[in-house]
Amino acid sequence: MKADPRAALAILTASLERHLEASASRRGENDPTVVAAYQAVAEAFDLYDDALLEAYGEVTPLEIYSGDDGDDDDEDDEDDEVLDDHGDEDGDSGVYLGLDDSDYDEEPSRTK
Repeated sequence: MKADPRAALAILTASLERHLEASASRRGENDPTVVAAYQAVAEAFDLYDDALLEAYGEVTPLEIYSGDDGDDDDEDDEDDEVLDDHGDEDGDSGVYLGLDDSDYDEEPSRTK
């Protein structure tokens, strides 16, 4: 049975809304309502990602957080392709702080 990506997206969106509501009214560290909403988001995301792949051969750039911060992920990272190191053309990999004076004209040109 072919899953409909649009329907799966609607389910994901609704689960995100429920997670937001549960988070806003959270009662303690391990509130079961928040935990259930978290799991529902993860399941809905998997459903959407699978439907998107099946229908269009595409996936999202997202992954479900597993909570494992172990060192065994370091071995896998060596094989991962680096898509973008977020450096700019000048090789500066600093944080973007806005435009410099040289990035725009001091007086805007006026065309009539």
